[in-house]
Amino acid sequence: MVRTVKQFNTNNIEVFKNKLLQWAAQFNEVVWLDSNQYRQSHSSYEAVLAVEAFTSLKTDTQNAFYDLKEYQSITNDWLFGYLTYDLKNTVEELTSDNYDGLEFPDLFFFQPQKLFLLKQGTVEMHYLKMIDDEMENDWETIQNIEIPSKEPPNQQDVKIKLRIHKDEYYNKVKEMLRHIHRGDIYEANFCQEFYAEDTEIDPLKTFLNLNAISKPPFATFLKHDCHYLLSASPERYIRREENTIISQPIKGTAKRALTPAEDKLLVEKLKNDPKERSENVMIVDLVRNDLSRIAVKGSVKVEELCQVYTFLQVHQLISTIRAEVAPETNSVDIIKAAFPMGSMTGAPKVSAMKIIEKLEETKRGLYSGAVGYFAPNGNFDFNVIIRSILYNYKKRYVSFSVGSAITAQSIPENEYEECLIKAKAMRQVLE
Repeated sequence: MVRTVKQFNTNNIEVFKNKLLQWAAQFNEVVWLDSNQYRQSHSSYEAVLAVEAFTSLKTDTQNAFYDLKEYQSITNDWLFGYLTYDLKNTVEELTSDNYDGLEFPDLFFFQPQKLFLLKQGTVEMHYLKMIDDEMENDWETIQNIEIPSKEPPNQQDVKIKLRIHKDEYYNKVKEMLRHIHRGDIYEANFCQEFYAEDTEIDPLKTFLNLNAISKPPFATFLKHDCHYLLSASPERYIRREENTIISQPIKGTAKRALTPAEDKLLVEKLKNDPKERSENVMIVDLVRNDLSRIAVKGSVKVEELCQVYTFLQVHQLISTIRAEVAPETNSVDIIKAAFPMGSMTGAPKVSAMKIIEKLEETKRGLYSGAVGYFAPNGNFDFNVIIRSILYNYKKRYVSFSVGSAITAQSIPENEYEECLIKAKAMRQVLE
């Protein structure tokens, strides 16, 4: 289907982005992806907005990747949406039986009526089924929106509870260490949920506040009926640029310091920390193995190993793995071959996922899944859903989860402290 494309210019991209997001909140289907102008090597746009479904796909884990592949083939258009972590059950013979307070569909994608691509002061509008002057009228409406004051959201106090309390967390980490010492796994990403019941929040204001204190390269605001994702993710899952595949797993975290001198010391400590580096290297090997299933033989390379990237809340160790695929390789097949992302599972992957399911108390759902888009030419870009608040307004249920990589060198108290560091931004905007 042919889209009508028009280009507009804006003098202040940050003000326009805020107005655009305020305008977008009226629609039932919204995906907003914002790089926050973070400097990165692999990027197509500064921000992208897709709203208002022309067609959509919503399904459970049964045949999910097959259905997505068929949907992409039929539409041959821009598609935006998400993959939950529990699609692991369609990739491997696994199950997800833990408690689910959010009830997100396992997979959701839509073909947007209205699409905005922002880059270097220009805004491209791509519309389907347009009525007369609709682009110009929308542009005018967006320009005239008044930006609300930057006051905290006017909402009730959010009473956050822990699904796993500290002593129980220690015991579960010790159980995971027993699995490691027996040789069942080398590493596993163990997560815990923080949640609030009978609670209402303002999703858009909460997202704007979360984004303001984090400024990550893969920020996401997603709305699908009663379900919301408010994400300050710093991590890319996987990207296709023609025949090149890029994956950038994060493993290794350090807090920020109050002074530049202290911060520099923390960066050096993280860069040279044997435990943090070993976590990262193990996941790099796992991602290399995943990509080798679909890549041209001999093309999987580590472009960057254990590089420290600094964000407003934390320092992170990030590696970049590159691979080449044959031109005819289907994009959905590429994603399926590497799903779920290694940074959120462990090694060996299937064994780690089985142990994770047994020890965690909550169904992960969209947390540690991915949000992103497919372009009409088959290119795609997906993030990893971490550092994120999830909200079901019908159930009045708010949730965020955090985790850390457990290895043979792990100390339960240190892993718990790392979880609290990662939870800081979400707690700050909610409490």
